[in-house]
Amino acid sequence: MKKMIEKITQFRDERGWLPFHNEKDLAISISLEANELLENFQWKSSEEALESSAENIKEEMADVLIYLLQLADKMDIDLEEEVFKKMEKNAIKYPINK
Repeated sequence: MKKMIEKITQFRDERGWLPFHNEKDLAISISLEANELLENFQWKSSEEALESSAENIKEEMADVLIYLLQLADKMDIDLEEEVFKKMEKNAIKYPINK
């Protein structure tokens, strides 16, 4: 994950975008990109969407992840650690036997 963040940060910095990448705007961008991902599925079955829009779906998923990683980096959050902590919490909330 560190390698991805470094590559994304380099790309951002080479273009001078850092002043525009505050927490609020990064969170908004995550939501916007997630909605662009959803557009691929609108009025279609999952199968139809994957058949007609697989490449765009992958690109929108990448956009969501790029903004999410930038937000985590900006907030000094180790997302990998947070995912494992959340999964532990979910395991208690949703035990296997339920």
